[in-house]
Amino acid sequence: MIHYELNHVALHVEDIKKSTNFYVNTLKLELMDRPKFDYPGAWFRLGEFQELHLIGERKDPIISCSRNSHFALRADNLDEWEEYFKKINQKFEPRRIRPDGAIQIYLVDPDGYNIELFTGP
Repeated sequence: MIHYELNHVALHVEDIKKSTNFYVNTLKLELMDRPKFDYPGAWFRLGEFQELHLIGERKDPIISCSRNSHFALRADNLDEWEEYFKKINQKFEPRRIRPDGAIQIYLVDPDGYNIELFTGP
Protein backbone atom coordinates (compact mmCIF):
# COMPACT_ATOMS: atom_id res chain seq x y z
CA MET A 1 0.00 0.00 0.00
CA ILE A 2 1.22 3.49 -0.85
CA HIS A 3 1.39 6.00 2.01
CA TYR A 4 1.07 9.74 1.49
CA GLU A 5 1.48 12.62 3.87
CA LEU A 6 0.84 16.28 3.16
CA ASN A 7 4.15 18.17 3.20
CA HIS A 8 3.19 21.69 2.21
CA VAL A 9 0.63 24.00 0.66
CA ALA A 10 1.97 26.63 -1.76
CA LEU A 11 0.23 29.93 -2.47
CA HIS A 12 1.23 32.34 -5.20
CA VAL A 13 1.11 35.86 -3.71
CA GLU A 14 1.55 39.36 -5.08
CA ASP A 15 3.46 41.04 -2.23
CA ILE A 16 5.66 38.81 -0.04
CA LYS A 17 6.10 41.46 2.69
CA LYS A 18 2.36 42.10 2.99
CA SER A 19 1.51 38.38 2.96
CA THR A 20 4.29 37.49 5.41
CA ASN A 21 3.00 40.16 7.77
CA PHE A 22 -0.50 38.64 7.60
CA TYR A 23 0.62 35.07 8.25
CA VAL A 24 2.99 36.05 11.09
CA ASN A 25 0.92 38.74 12.81
CA THR A 26 -2.67 37.75 12.05
CA LEU A 27 -2.47 33.94 12.00
CA LYS A 28 0.56 33.71 14.31
CA LEU A 29 2.40 31.22 12.06
CA GLU A 30 6.06 30.48 12.71
CA LEU A 31 8.35 31.74 9.93
CA MET A 32 10.91 29.14 8.79
CA ASP A 33 14.25 29.32 7.04
CA ARG A 34 13.80 29.02 3.28
CA PRO A 35 16.30 27.88 0.63
CA LYS A 36 17.74 30.70 -1.46
CA PHE A 37 15.54 30.40 -4.53
CA ASP A 38 15.88 32.97 -7.32
CA TYR A 39 12.40 34.35 -6.60
CA PRO A 40 10.85 35.87 -3.45
CA GLY A 41 8.99 33.71 -1.00
CA ALA A 42 8.44 32.74 2.61
CA TRP A 43 7.91 29.44 4.43
CA PHE A 44 5.85 28.86 7.58
CA ARG A 45 5.41 25.94 9.95
CA LEU A 46 1.93 24.36 10.04
CA GLY A 47 1.91 21.92 12.91
CA GLU A 48 4.71 19.42 13.38
CA PHE A 49 5.41 18.27 9.82
CA GLN A 50 3.46 20.46 7.39
CA GLU A 51 4.38 23.83 5.92
CA LEU A 52 2.89 26.78 4.08
CA HIS A 53 5.03 28.13 1.22
CA LEU A 54 4.39 31.58 -0.22
CA ILE A 55 5.70 32.19 -3.71
CA GLY A 56 6.03 35.83 -4.74
CA GLU A 57 5.42 37.89 -7.86
CA ARG A 58 1.86 36.77 -8.61
CA LYS A 59 0.24 38.77 -11.39
CA ASP A 60 -2.90 36.73 -12.14
CA PRO A 61 -6.16 37.16 -10.19
CA ILE A 62 -7.14 34.74 -7.42
CA ILE A 63 -10.52 32.99 -7.45
CA SER A 64 -11.14 31.57 -3.99
CA CYS A 65 -14.15 31.08 -1.74
CA SER A 66 -14.92 28.96 1.28
CA ARG A 67 -16.43 26.16 -0.80
CA ASN A 68 -13.66 25.80 -3.36
CA SER A 69 -9.99 26.76 -3.02
CA HIS A 70 -9.15 27.07 0.66
CA PHE A 71 -7.08 25.37 3.31
CA ALA A 72 -8.08 24.59 6.87
CA LEU A 73 -6.15 24.90 10.12
CA ARG A 74 -7.29 23.10 13.26
CA ALA A 75 -7.46 25.71 16.01
CA ASP A 76 -7.46 25.20 19.77
CA ASN A 77 -10.08 27.78 20.72
CA LEU A 78 -12.24 29.63 18.20
CA ASP A 79 -13.61 31.94 20.91
CA GLU A 80 -10.08 33.29 21.46
CA TRP A 81 -9.44 33.59 17.73
CA GLU A 82 -12.69 35.48 17.16
CA GLU A 83 -11.93 37.90 20.00
CA TYR A 84 -8.39 38.39 18.66
CA PHE A 85 -9.65 39.05 15.12
CA LYS A 86 -12.16 41.59 16.45
CA LYS A 87 -9.41 43.30 18.47
CA ILE A 88 -7.14 43.70 15.41
CA ASN A 89 -10.06 44.53 13.06
CA GLN A 90 -9.52 41.40 10.94
CA LYS A 91 -12.68 40.55 9.00
CA PHE A 92 -13.93 36.97 9.23
CA GLU A 93 -17.15 35.11 8.47
CA PRO A 94 -19.40 34.31 11.43
CA ARG A 95 -18.91 30.82 12.81
CA ARG A 96 -20.89 27.96 11.37
CA ILE A 97 -21.28 24.34 12.29
CA ARG A 98 -20.53 21.59 9.78
CA PRO A 99 -22.90 18.61 9.61
CA ASP A 100 -20.29 16.53 11.48
CA GLY A 101 -20.24 19.01 14.38
CA ALA A 102 -17.00 20.85 13.57
CA ILE A 103 -17.16 24.61 14.18
CA GLN A 104 -15.66 26.81 11.45
CA ILE A 105 -14.76 30.42 10.81
CA TYR A 106 -13.26 31.75 7.58
CA LEU A 107 -11.02 34.70 6.85
CA VAL A 108 -9.31 35.95 3.71
CA ASP A 109 -5.60 36.72 3.30
CA PRO A 110 -4.28 39.82 1.47
CA ASP A 111 -4.37 38.01 -1.89
CA GLY A 112 -7.92 36.71 -1.53
CA TYR A 113 -7.17 33.14 -0.42
CA ASN A 114 -9.76 31.75 1.98
CA ILE A 115 -8.53 30.17 5.20
CA GLU A 116 -10.70 28.05 7.45
CA LEU A 117 -10.06 27.80 11.18
CA PHE A 118 -11.96 24.97 12.82
CA THR A 119 -12.37 22.92 15.94
CA GLY A 120 -13.14 19.35 15.06
CA PRO A 121 -15.68 16.91 16.39
